[in-house]
Amino acid sequence: FSPGLLVVAGSFAAFRLLNRGLERLGAPPPSARRNRWNSSRLALAGYGGTRGTARHSQPSPLRFCLHPGLSEDLVGTYPPGAHSLVAVSVGYFLEDFVDMLCNQKLHQSWELLFHHSVVIVCFGIAVLLHQYVGFALVALLVEINSIFLHLRQILLMANLVHTTCYRLNSIINLGTYVVFRIATLAWMTRWLFLNRENVPPATYAVGTVGMAIMTPMNIILFYRLLRSDFFK
Repeated sequence: FSPGLLVVAGSFAAFRLLNRGLERLGAPPPSARRNRWNSSRLALAGYGGTRGTARHSQPSPLRFCLHPGLSEDLVGTYPPGAHSLVAVSVGYFLEDFVDMLCNQKLHQSWELLFHHSVVIVCFGIAVLLHQYVGFALVALLVEINSIFLHLRQILLMANLVHTTCYRLNSIINLGTYVVFRIATLAWMTRWLFLNRENVPPATYAVGTVGMAIMTPMNIILFYRLLRSDFFK
């Protein structure tokens, strides 16, 4: 039994309660009433992606500055609080996974369910083994872009597509997408390849499969965003 599991369970319960609370708020805008669940989930994503990402992801570069050893050892080295940070993130992804299973049809959400499954497995290994926490912190950098992805969806639901705010967010969204998603995943893939002899075969297989799944998914999403926002 790992104390990290308590943090995961507490995070799951906290986000679950927050989600229920958001569902009981006042009526959403007319454009969001067609899918009240989605508007509630986006509000939670705004907490887990905008506020939560600020809490989960943005400490990652700071932790690398304060603990230079992380850049040299992503397996056994991690600063205080980093393990709990990853455990809280597992709880958030678990809650979002369960929420989608309960409220959306499989054909509508299978990509996100697949994405969350990979993240939960990979981060779960770090939580249970107390290893690869530094690698998980690098992966959390990807979620910084989620701030602008979620903001984009909120602006779409509010019918603010033809506004300067939406256009500005689209530019920042694509810029952060390249830096924090595509470049970060490329760096993680490179690190796995260069350190394959120092990583146990089972863990290396999980990491390799995870990168093989996440990289194409993110490239496809980037193409969709580019086509939708700039090449309509």
